[in-house]
Amino acid sequence: MPNKKPADQAESSYSMGIHPQYVLVVMLLFGITAMFLSCTIAYVYTRLQHGAPSMKLPLIFLFNTLILIGSSATLKWASNAYKKDRTQDYKTALLATLILSFVFLIAQLYGWKMLFDQNITINNDNSTSYLYVISALHFLHVMAGLPFLTQFYFSARKRMVEPVSVLVYFSDPAKRMRLRLLTWYWHFLDILWIYLIIFFFVNAWL
Repeated sequence: MPNKKPADQAESSYSMGIHPQYVLVVMLLFGITAMFLSCTIAYVYTRLQHGAPSMKLPLIFLFNTLILIGSSATLKWASNAYKKDRTQDYKTALLATLILSFVFLIAQLYGWKMLFDQNITINNDNSTSYLYVISALHFLHVMAGLPFLTQFYFSARKRMVEPVSVLVYFSDPAKRMRLRLLTWYWHFLDILWIYLIIFFFVNAWL
């Protein structure tokens, strides 16, 4: 029987149970889901109650969707590179994810500016205020993940400099788990953003 890496051995030790960090992240994702579902339901209710006109999103919001999907793909690339001990791919994928994430945030700021240029402000009516609140909440959740992404990237640059340190880095079970949880979180933000874009574009035609 082939020898297992220390990370695999550590993970197998939880085969009869669930690590507390997995539970915390799943609870976090459920809480975020409930919050955004509540906000979108409240948006529909407000529109129906007040007869607010439809509101078309700038096309840059679709561009933002592609950027966020790209960052999710590059983080998945980093996760796969970690599993296969591919040092350069791992560092490149983390850097690409960071860059795409910052591009998303900058593009989102520009999207809000385009709304302001169309005189669609947070004070127009309750429905437009929901648009800003919902998109701002997603913006903040992306920002919340950036410190963890940054820590992974700079830790890799600092520690993965020679064969021994690379081996130690890739054999760290705690790091593997944190990277998996971060990947879950990023994929979740991706799916959440797609849901929000579809929701607002459908509402724009109703």
